Amino acid sequence: MAAPAVQISAFSYPKSNPNTPLSLISKCSSLAELKQIEAFAIKTHHQYDISVLTKFINFCTLNPSAASMDYAHRLFDQIPQPDIVVFNTMARGYSRSDTPLRAIGLFAQILSAGILPDDYTFPSLLKACASSKAMEEGKQLHCLAMKHGLSFNIYVCPTLINMYTECSDVHSARLIFDKIQNPCIVMYNAIITGYARSSQPNEALALFRELQARNIKPTDVTLLSALSSCALLGALDLGRWIHEFVKKNGFDKYVKVNTALVDMYSKCGSLDDAVSVFQNMSVRDTQAWSAMIVGYATHGHGSKAISFFEEMKRAQVQPDKITFLGLLYACSHTGLVEEGFRYFYTMVEKYRIVPGIKHYGCMVDLLGRSGRLNEAYKFIDELPIKATPILWRTLLSACNSHGNVELGKQVMERILELDYSHGGDYVILSNLCARAGKWEDVDYLRKLMKDRGVAKIPGCSSIVVNNVVHEFFSGDGDRSVSSGLLHRSLDKLAEELKLAGYVPDTSLVSHADMEDKDKEITLRYHSEKLAIAYGLLNTPAGTTIRVVKNLRVCGDCHSAAKFVSLISGRQIVLRDVQRFHHFKEGKCSCGDYW
Repeated sequence: MAAPAVQISAFSYPKSNPNTPLSLISKCSSLAELKQIEAFAIKTHHQYDISVLTKFINFCTLNPSAASMDYAHRLFDQIPQPDIVVFNTMARGYSRSDTPLRAIGLFAQILSAGILPDDYTFPSLLKACASSKAMEEGKQLHCLAMKHGLSFNIYVCPTLINMYTECSDVHSARLIFDKIQNPCIVMYNAIITGYARSSQPNEALALFRELQARNIKPTDVTLLSALSSCALLGALDLGRWIHEFVKKNGFDKYVKVNTALVDMYSKCGSLDDAVSVFQNMSVRDTQAWSAMIVGYATHGHGSKAISFFEEMKRAQVQPDKITFLGLLYACSHTGLVEEGFRYFYTMVEKYRIVPGIKHYGCMVDLLGRSGRLNEAYKFIDELPIKATPILWRTLLSACNSHGNVELGKQVMERILELDYSHGGDYVILSNLCARAGKWEDVDYLRKLMKDRGVAKIPGCSSIVVNNVVHEFFSGDGDRSVSSGLLHRSLDKLAEELKLAGYVPDTSLVSHADMEDKDKEITLRYHSEKLAIAYGLLNTPAGTTIRVVKNLRVCGDCHSAAKFVSLISGRQIVLRDVQRFHHFKEGKCSCGDYW
């Protein structure tokens, strides 16, 4: 009996048509089917047809995987004299794959064959360098682009800027941008996004204003970076202006823009506005739900974050690692220990999400805040991954909050085994020892910092008034205690707070030889208090004062802010490195659990 004829899936073709392989590729839906078509191409003697091979390669690079790119590379090697167009297709595929730098090796191969690059070559290669943080290869490509007169090409220039910013060299990216005579919106987007991702929001927003002055219309990409910058700065008024621009110009149809608005309002302390944007969204994806859950968590509304997660499940939206990060954060900041562990195991067992270092950090924080310090220590010690300094620092902070000096010292030893350069670690343990009256330990830690050249990170708080960011550093007032309207106002405010019942917590000043009066002055000029005093002086009565701090708010400033809200009738929203504190009528939204 004769063997049955080979069938190519569901495809049918007229045997007399020489272009049949090409027509079959247009119907192809998988790599397995493509290999069947290649077999047919070989049978019909089209395996070396450049148009067929090009189509094969193009299909493989549309949704690149390791298997499809290996297959495409093999096909590419079969072409006797590949042109730059085929190479560009390969480079584009590699740049979007898990092995982007293989494009660089292939590029060297075609250069040695005398094939010249064009303006479509460099964008994919630079993207490959950006995703791999390959700065040196990127610089070489930059030089080659200059040699070919393409460095300021409309396609090449934005990817050059992006490459440098992704490699943490935003200065070089800006040098390129500043040499462009008439930058287009794509080039503006590249540099603004670079600044936003490099945590330089002031520079990003300055460029955002510049493109508006030039009457260049922003895109959704521009707005995402601008809103991200507003979120970093806590620039609520500018964020609201951008929101109006979004609505006026139809950008509110973009899910990502709406999600960025939710995130911006949450991080600028206006949770009500975030909820309003979320409720008005016609489409809500995982990122949108996660942004709202994280917003509720950072503002201290743990139960609301949990109820939103349940609503998210009812809406049949799949949670991701950010969703669970928000849930765990909500549990840790509201003392919901059992619920936190339940969600942690749900994430791992039901949703098969591998915990990241931030998830583990939330669990340590959850145990630490509730006073279960030894359990937290054991949890870190038994992790399936190597513990990072961040995890131990989280526990050190909890030891400080609960006054556990001995465990704090043990945790500090574990931190120093991994990293001895972080000034905040020494300061936390020093403060803990000072409150316990262990001044010898305080002196030892100070000497250790000095010997190792470790500097304390200065506390910095910012407030936005009339769209201008004003920054204040702890100790600014020490140099001019008796001069300046701000300092005189703060001195007067301190006396009013005392009359209302505020007592400065001088135990937080770790100097045994300092008089209590001098300790009070040191506390008085903490950055949070300077920023709040500036807000009281420079904003209308009844206006909410919004302050952003780079470190965790100290206990004395937290206490003082409650009294300021009481005697001034103002609401104060203070965002520190961990969460939001909403002070109103002498109380804080955290319920003093922070």
